Amino acid sequence: MIKKTLIAALMAAFSCASLSAHAALFGDDEARKAIIELRGKVDGIQQSKAETSAVLSLSNQNEALKQEISRLNGQIEVLSNEVSNLQQRQKDFYVDLDNRLRKLEPQVVAVDGKDAMVGQSEQSAYDAAYAAFKAGDYKKAGAAFSDFVQRYPDSAYAPSAQYWIGNGYYAQRDYKNAITAQQTLLKKYPDSPKAADALLNIASSQLELKDRPGTKKTLESLIAKYPNSPAAQIAKERLVNFK
Repeated sequence: MIKKTLIAALMAAFSCASLSAHAALFGDDEARKAIIELRGKVDGIQQSKAETSAVLSLSNQNEALKQEISRLNGQIEVLSNEVSNLQQRQKDFYVDLDNRLRKLEPQVVAVDGKDAMVGQSEQSAYDAAYAAFKAGDYKKAGAAFSDFVQRYPDSAYAPSAQYWIGNGYYAQRDYKNAITAQQTLLKKYPDSPKAADALLNIASSQLELKDRPGTKKTLESLIAKYPNSPAAQIAKERLVNFK
């Protein structure tokens, strides 16, 4: 009886131990599975975080690229404007240069009823001298006209310049030099439209010098050489009253 009781107790104890061991084994498996699942979740979270970080990094890089592109576009626009302005300035420069060169080129002008090629500097020099004469500054005008005929002896304005030199002397009552100046015109430019007027000026200067024979001879010469000129008509009128 006692032996049976001991055997039953041992079997009960063994059975409990087996159940406890089995329960322990079952608990370890669940824990291991939970840990594995937890690690999977952690790995997933870390991977998701890494992917999110990568996406954010790419987004930041993209934004930086957009800003850089915007900055470069701004620079391109500025450079384009500068190039456009430079091209316009260059165009304006060439237009201005062309206009300046055209002004320096000889121009066709009417001088004493005839067309002639006259350079800009030549025209300016003559105009300045003539302006001084009209202003009554005969000394300055004479010097300017003398300089003109020296610089431009073949100019279409040269005979006129020489004529005004003589007239300038006459206006200053320097009749001898007036005669000399007009005789120079007749010698250098005998075919000039100013030749008849030069002879009339010589006659007027001779009359002021009381050279009546010389005056009469000059007037007659004027009528003979240039019968159809306005100066010849004036000479005829003077001869009628000349005694």
